[in-house]
Amino acid sequence: MASGKLVESWTFQRTLPEPFKDYTDNAVFKNIASKYCTQPQKRSTLHAATLQAVLTYMELEEPAGRKSAEELGAIGSQTNTYTVAEYPSRTGELHVVVYNPANGKFIAGKYTVPPDTENSPEKYVFKDSENTGTALLFALMPTFLSDEEFNEKYQQLKEYRAAGYPDMDEAAETAAVLCDNVYRRIRYSDTLPMGGIRTDIAANGVIPLLKPLALQTGTYAPTEIIHGAFQVLKPGNTFKKKAEVIAKADFMGQYVLSPARVLTPEEELTVPVLPDWYIIPKEVKRICEHAKITTDTVQPMRNFLLRGPAGTGKTEGAKAVASGLHLPYRCLTCSANTEVFDLLGQILPDVDGKRTALERQYPSFQDIMLDPASAYEKLTGTYDENVTEDQVYKQLIDTIFDEMHEYYASKTSQQNFRYVDTPLVEAIRNGYALELQEPTVIANPGVLVGLNSLLDRCNSVFLPNGETVQRHPDTVIIVTTNNDYAGCKPLNQSVISRMNLVVDLDEPDEETLVERVVGVTGCKEKKTVQTMARIVHSISEYCRENLITDGCCGVRELISWVQSYMVCGDIREAAHYTILPSATADAISRAEVEESCLDTVLPS
Repeated sequence: MASGKLVESWTFQRTLPEPFKDYTDNAVFKNIASKYCTQPQKRSTLHAATLQAVLTYMELEEPAGRKSAEELGAIGSQTNTYTVAEYPSRTGELHVVVYNPANGKFIAGKYTVPPDTENSPEKYVFKDSENTGTALLFALMPTFLSDEEFNEKYQQLKEYRAAGYPDMDEAAETAAVLCDNVYRRIRYSDTLPMGGIRTDIAANGVIPLLKPLALQTGTYAPTEIIHGAFQVLKPGNTFKKKAEVIAKADFMGQYVLSPARVLTPEEELTVPVLPDWYIIPKEVKRICEHAKITTDTVQPMRNFLLRGPAGTGKTEGAKAVASGLHLPYRCLTCSANTEVFDLLGQILPDVDGKRTALERQYPSFQDIMLDPASAYEKLTGTYDENVTEDQVYKQLIDTIFDEMHEYYASKTSQQNFRYVDTPLVEAIRNGYALELQEPTVIANPGVLVGLNSLLDRCNSVFLPNGETVQRHPDTVIIVTTNNDYAGCKPLNQSVISRMNLVVDLDEPDEETLVERVVGVTGCKEKKTVQTMARIVHSISEYCRENLITDGCCGVRELISWVQSYMVCGDIREAAHYTILPSATADAISRAEVEESCLDTVLPS
C-alpha cells in the first residue's frame, strides 16, 4: 500500500494558496505540531494541496457570495460506504472523486464544465507534472473533520477567515497544525494506534477512472449531501427508478398464441399462476408482446435469452412469460456433465411389467430389532430365541433374493428398452414454455449446438430412437443464464444468434426489491427491510470493488437474511448466518465486509 502518496515530498515544493502565499519560502514552523507528532523535536510544514482543500471546503460550507453553486463544488456520502466529492479545480475543470475509507482506494475523473456524463472523463493522474492531489484531499475532508484536533483547528481557521485574517502569523500556525495533522495521519496510517487514514494509490499515480456506466446505473450516488450541489454524481440514483407497475389481471393469459387451442385439465394445472408479491418486469411483458404479435409472420419469435446475476428474477421471469402466454411450464437444469442425450432424451431399460412388489409380507426392520426370534420364525418357520439381529437381517435378504430369482427364472431373459422424453422434448411436442437453466455451466461447449436445428427455421430435431420431432408452433424456449460466476462459459455464438430477444435483467430498484422481499418473507418491518436491502447493495459493491469473487450477495441472500432476522430478532446475528458467509468464505474478508458495510450502519 502506498500510504504516503498524497503527501510526497514534491507536494511540499508547490506555491501556497492565498492568503498563505507569502509563507511559501518559509513554510516550516518549529515547536508547533499536531498531537500525532511523536518526535522530540516538534515541527510542522504548510502543505499547499491540503490548504487548498481546506479553504475550498470552507468556501463551500460558508460561501462568500462571489461564486455560483456550480462553482463551489459538492461533497457527500453514500450509505456510509463511500465519500463522494466534486472539486472545482483552479484549472476550470470539475474533478469528481469517490473515496472508499475501508481500503483507501480512489476513483476519479476530470470533466470540462459543464460536465458531459455520457462520455468518459479524462484520467486523474497524481504526479508533479499532472495533478496536485487537492481533489483527493478535498474528498477526505469529512474524514479529516472526524478527528477532534483537526476539527478544533479548522474551526479556529474558519474564524480567522471570517474576520479577514487579522493576525496572519497566528492563522499560519493554526494552518500548520492542520497540515501536520493530515500529513501524519496519512503518512503513518499503518502504525498509528488510531486516527490513521488509509490511502492506496498506484505507483504511477493513475487513479482508476470513473466510468459513465457507473453514473448511469447509480453505482456512485450520494445518499447524503453534506454541502453543495452535485452536477455529475446525482443524488438519489443508488437504485434505479421504480419500474412501471403492470397489473396481473392485464397480463396473465392476455397473450395467448393460438386462441383456438384448448388445454387439457392436466395441462391447465401446469400453467403458472403468479403470486401476489410478484412484480411483473417490463422486460417480461415485452417478451410476451413479441411472441404474440409475430405469431402470424414467416418466422415467429419463440426463442428468448434472459441474462443477469443470481436473484434478479430470471426463473420467475420465465414462469411469468408462460403465465402471460397461458402455456404449461417446463424446466430443464443443466450441469457440467450435461450431454445432448440429457436434452433430447435417453434410451432406458423398460421396467413396465417388471416385478415392482413382493408377494409375501416380510418383517420390518423395527420388527427385527424389537423381537428377532419372532421375525426369524416369520421368515423360516423356526423359532430360535438365540438368533441375533444380524442373522435375521441376513436371512431377510436371502429370502427376498430367492423369491425374486424364482420369479425371473420363469420369465424371458430378453431385456426391453424404451425412449424417455425430457422436459425439452415434451415442450417441443406439445407446445409448452420451457426454461433451459444455466447452459453456460456445460463443460462441452458443443452440446447446445445440437439444439440449433430446433432453434432455427426448420424446427425439427432427431431423437435417439430415430424419431423426428417437429416443433409445435406454440413452443417457447427461454434460456436463463449468467456469465459472472465460477464455472460459467460464454454461450456458443451460433446459439446466441438464434435467440430472437436477448434481455439483460438488472437488479430491481430499491422499492421493487423491498416489496418483493416483504411479499416473500411476510416481514412487516418495511423500514428494516429497506435498511437491509441497502446494506446488501453496499456489500455487493464492496465485493466487486475489492475483487472478492468467492461468494455472492444478492436478492436470495437478502431474503434469507430477512427470514433469519424474523427468527432470531437480531439483524447482526442474522447477518452472520446469511449474507456475510455467503459473500465470502475468507474470514479476513468477511471481517472487512462487516466493518465497512454493517458497522457503519448498524449499532454495535
